[in-house]
Amino acid sequence: MTDYSDEEMDRLILTTAPTVANQEIESELEIITAECVFGMNIFRDLFAGIRDIFGGRSTASQRVLKDARKTCLRELKIAAMELDADAVIAVDLDYQEFSGKGKGMLFLVASGTAVKLK
Repeated sequence: MTDYSDEEMDRLILTTAPTVANQEIESELEIITAECVFGMNIFRDLFAGIRDIFGGRSTASQRVLKDARKTCLRELKIAAMELDADAVIAVDLDYQEFSGKGKGMLFLVASGTAVKLK
């Protein structure tokens, strides 16, 4: 896996739309995915449960979700750059929580179609 600069990463377009605004797609390269699994700290789970009982937002859980999303989208960009893509269209994020035996895991899959633009 190649290291890419932040500038290179910023140039690659990610969009949930099926096209890129004001750009023509030259070719669809491949469907790509990035999978990330994060442990939900037991204390975060405990405090999130308390927040659920008494109301309010769980900032710890929100932080984990935000970090997971950013990490997974960065990995999706890396997968696209390895294909020399200019953009990833139709990006979809699927979250799933797995828990048991006192442990919780957050599973996130980002997928989309890597494309070359004209």
